[in-house]
This record gives sequence, C-alpha cells and structure tokens, in this order.
Amino acid sequence: MTSEKSMTLYDHVGELRKRIMWSLIAFFVFLIVGFFLAKHVIVYLQSDPIAKDIQMNAFHLTDPLNVYMTFAFFIGCVLAAPVVLYQLWAFISPGLYENERKVTLMYIPIAFLLFLTGLAFSYFILFPFVVSFMGNVATALSVEGEYGIQEYFSFLFNITLPFGLLFQFPVLIMFLTRLGIVTPDFLKRIRKVAYFGILVIAGLITPPELMSHLMVTFPLIFLYEISIIISRTAYKKRMKAEVEALVKEKEAEVESAYNE
Repeated sequence: MTSEKSMTLYDHVGELRKRIMWSLIAFFVFLIVGFFLAKHVIVYLQSDPIAKDIQMNAFHLTDPLNVYMTFAFFIGCVLAAPVVLYQLWAFISPGLYENERKVTLMYIPIAFLLFLTGLAFSYFILFPFVVSFMGNVATALSVEGEYGIQEYFSFLFNITLPFGLLFQFPVLIMFLTRLGIVTPDFLKRIRKVAYFGILVIAGLITPPELMSHLMVTFPLIFLYEISIIISRTAYKKRMKAEVEALVKEKEAEVESAYNE
C-alpha cells in the first residue's frame, strides 16, 4: 500500500513537471513572437488618437528598451495563456467527472476572451476619460506636461491590466462553484459587502472624477450579478453530476451483489 501511494505520488509529480515544462516552452516561444510584435504594438498605441497629442520623451537612456521588453513580455504572456490554461486543465482533469471535463475545458477560451474584453473596455472606454481628466487638471493648473514614454505606458498598464484580471471573475466563480467552494446563496448573502468592495476597487483604480468612477463601478456590479447567475447554473450541474455518479455507484453495487 505504501509503495503504491509512493508510486502514485511520483507519477503525480512527474505529470506536474511535464505540464510546467510545456507551459514554459510555450511562454518562451511566444516571447520570441512578442519581440517581433512589440514594435508594431508600441507604434500603433503611440499613433492612436488617445496619445497622438502627447509628446513622449525618454528621461533615461534605458526607457525605450524597458518599454520594448515590457511589451514583448506582456505579448508573450497573453499568447501563451491559452496553452498554460490547457496544461492546467490537463493536470486536474483526471480528477473530474467526464461531463465536468468538457465543461471546464470551455473555461479556457472563455477566460481568454474575457481577459481581452477587459483590456478592450479599459483601453477604449475608460482610459480616454482618465487621460482627458488628467489633461484638464494640468490645463486648469497651467501646467505644460512633458511625459516619459515609460511613464505613459506604465500608467496604461496600470489602468488596463486590472480590468483584464477583474473580467475573469465569472470564470473564477464558475470554477469555484464546480468545486463546491462557492454557492449562489453565499454570493447573494455577501452582495452588500461585494458592492462595497467594488466601490473601493473602483475608487482605487480611477481618478477622483464621478464619471470615471461610475464607468468602472457599474460594469463590475454587472459582472458580479452575472457571476451569481453563472454560479446558479454551475451549482445545478454539479448537483446533477453528483446524483448521477451516486446512482451509477449504487447500480454497480447492486449488480455486484447480484452476481455474487
């Protein structure tokens, strides 16, 4: 029994090592792709109407290189994300029911699309308002701004990346519900606390301006309500899968006893 458990643990660690290796290989391959795409992405963002009137400067000798490397790394991470998520799914799928494997496999494209949706929402809708607000404040104070290229793109990442992650919330809730950690009733009970947390998060990632705050708050509240609906659906499917598994187990026991 001990050797069997040790062998099972050894196989488990070996499988984990294999999945990590494939994930790292995918990341390095897409990192190379990122080095080729980074320049085009940076030039596009600099020529976008949001930034075309902003004169970007390099205040340090390494600023352009730092920006280039940051974009290459970011592109590599985004492109490798589906592969990494698949490797994660392949590692945990043996412990799931057959129907759960199919459902959780769908998490990968959904999570990737939600991440891109969060980035698009924050860049095309929120970010212009933030930049405009900052520009109006500078004008009101008679300040002539000179912006560093690294400062601008760091600010851009600080605005957009949190939304890419926050838009993963429905997928996270679905996954936790399937694992039995979260229930729709629990999400309903903490709704007021969640709303307060959303208001705090919106206040932290937006400038002190009402319109920007509302533009962040309402989508996050909408995501939370969608998550409750998703959790309810996932909970029903989980209960159904457990009942079906229990019925099959009882049928197998009856059949085994009958054969004896």
